[in-house]
Amino acid sequence: MDFTLGYLTEAISNYDSSSVAKRISLKLEKGQFKTERDLVLTLDEDEIQFLNNVLPDEIKYAFNEQDFIRGNQLNEVYELLI
Repeated sequence: MDFTLGYLTEAISNYDSSSVAKRISLKLEKGQFKTERDLVLTLDEDEIQFLNNVLPDEIKYAFNEQDFIRGNQLNEVYELLI
């Protein structure tokens, strides 16, 4: 798994009460995705909507904490969704 998917897995873990987050986490655990694009291509509409809702906050948090690498990596996934 690449670093971007690792950051995404960590960000999604903050929402483990959501069934959609659990589905995405399961895909990440079971999938053998080489890139974030490979993952995005497997997402259904609910999963895409979920990530579209949570990633802006996760990206903002990362930049506020001056974790620019994490923020940029999560932004890569977000850009693939829109």
